[in-house]
Amino acid sequence: MEYNHIPVLYDEVIKGLNIKKDGIYLDGTLGGGGHALGILERLDKGRLIACDKDQDAIDNALERLKEHKDKLTLIKDDYKNIIARLRELNIEYLDGVILDLGISSYQIDTPNRGFSYIYDAPLDMRMDREQALSAYDVINDYDEKKLADILYQYGEERLSRKIAKAIMERRRQNPIRTTKELADIVAMCYPPKERYKYGNPAKRTFQAVRIEVNGELEGLKEFIYDIALYLRKGGRMCVITFHSLEDRIVKHCFKELEKDCICDKRLPVCGCDKRKEIEILTKKPILGKKQDIANKRAESAKLRIIERV
Repeated sequence: MEYNHIPVLYDEVIKGLNIKKDGIYLDGTLGGGGHALGILERLDKGRLIACDKDQDAIDNALERLKEHKDKLTLIKDDYKNIIARLRELNIEYLDGVILDLGISSYQIDTPNRGFSYIYDAPLDMRMDREQALSAYDVINDYDEKKLADILYQYGEERLSRKIAKAIMERRRQNPIRTTKELADIVAMCYPPKERYKYGNPAKRTFQAVRIEVNGELEGLKEFIYDIALYLRKGGRMCVITFHSLEDRIVKHCFKELEKDCICDKRLPVCGCDKRKEIEILTKKPILGKKQDIANKRAESAKLRIIERV
């Protein structure tokens, strides 16, 4: 399976970053390297730091981006750890950041990664295959309440308790080992008439389990805040989200960063020390367009762009 070479909202991201030839940029979610390549092609004496916790992404980038290796630093790590790594590299500021959150098409379409309900594969869903926790552990080891809470919070699944109960009943007989087994359990929890009314009913459950396995929402707000403050004045950050949970966190964090003094306006002197740190350049997010994007999954994409002030 090859990486998809057409990144989501490519033109909008490249334009939004306003790339300087001698700038220092961060691609925190390297994936197939499409956005990274676009940045590198526009750099002269600049530098791109690109990271991903999936070794397949790093291996792909070593080949795909080899013509630009003198301007590229690759790091295998979770982007949430990248500020410490930047300090190790003596990088004091960034001119731009791109975060393309969520899962890559490559990961979904590689059957043995266990991300998809379309293929029958071992339950895995680890972006970093060196980590211990997998989807198998979540489905077979978590108690009923914890499972239901995850499905409801991370998947916004209205039948979360029914599905969690069905999972518990099935695993009392035998461990649930494959994606097909899990998808079939979820499907049987829905009434036949509405089972496939809005696509595969396992979609929300798989999203929830994947988010739990990879800790996708943990620390996201803190990271967005910290990396925004790492930008040089005039530096920009582009963040692409694919579901409401991610987008809500990013949106609220940007709004907090954009606020100026939050003191009671009746007070004669400001005492909060809150200052406007960024300007939101996209008052409404830029949406993925069906006619422009061959990948149907990209229809749910939302791009938000900010500039450091």
